[in-house]
Amino acid sequence: MYILALNGSPNKDGNTAFLLKEIISHCKDAECEIVNLHSAMTAAKTPFCVSCSNPCDKRCYKGTELEAVYEKVARADFVIFASPVYFGSMSAQMKAFFDKTRAIRANKEWLGKPMAAVSVGASKYGGQERTIDHIQSCGLVLGMKVIGNGSALGMGHFGVSAQRPANEDEYAIKQCESLANAILNYSF
Repeated sequence: MYILALNGSPNKDGNTAFLLKEIISHCKDAECEIVNLHSAMTAAKTPFCVSCSNPCDKRCYKGTELEAVYEKVARADFVIFASPVYFGSMSAQMKAFFDKTRAIRANKEWLGKPMAAVSVGASKYGGQERTIDHIQSCGLVLGMKVIGNGSALGMGHFGVSAQRPANEDEYAIKQCESLANAILNYSF
């Protein structure tokens, strides 16, 4: 099993990365990889979609690190999308990542692929669930299957949400294990 975790934070070693590492630490028998979207998005010829061709011919990211990330998502058995809360939603890097998937959506490349969402915010009610909802909505537009963090270890909700600093949020850390369990026990 190949689990791909996409870190939508411009801070590659921050709270969002901590949560992804925590989830992956419970997936010992799986091949796991964390990719930082900031690097991939800045490698694209334009960092956001400008609808330069219709239909999309991928010219803005062909041959870049971003194209390699899209290929990894296509190969992955499970994808975890993670973002800090920025103005009540996902980071610009994560949003631009989804915006540039026009050709992927048109070709139904990720149809049925299971995914989960993770978010961390600065305050207790800082928009984490809204951010997860926005990430899940993008996944649904792509035809992906959304799962929450409920598992035999405990009932969850929409995905893992944490309050910064994530390494001190004991509930979120427990939910990371529950999400890992849900991923490993997902029926493919």
